[in-house]
Amino acid sequence: MPKIFTDTTRNLTVYIYSDDHEPAHVHIFIGRKRQRDQPNVKIAIGNEFQKPCLITKPAQFSRKEAIAALKLVAEHQEEFLRRWHEIHG
Repeated sequence: MPKIFTDTTRNLTVYIYSDDHEPAHVHIFIGRKRQRDQPNVKIAIGNEFQKPCLITKPAQFSRKEAIAALKLVAEHQEEFLRRWHEIHG
């Protein structure tokens, strides 16, 4: 599970699981991932025709945190999609 990005301003860390499935998506954690079952928000990356969209949001994530995660993916959509394809072929 490669860490692909850290946003220290928002305290968010972005991962792509190497054994994951379509659609292309990222897992975003508050702070660093420290344990296997740590809550994370899952966001579909989208592409040049589709905006990123929320796939799952656990109760432990506030609406504000989920919106910050969505904005982060939108800001780095091209980079995250490129990384997804590097990891998944």
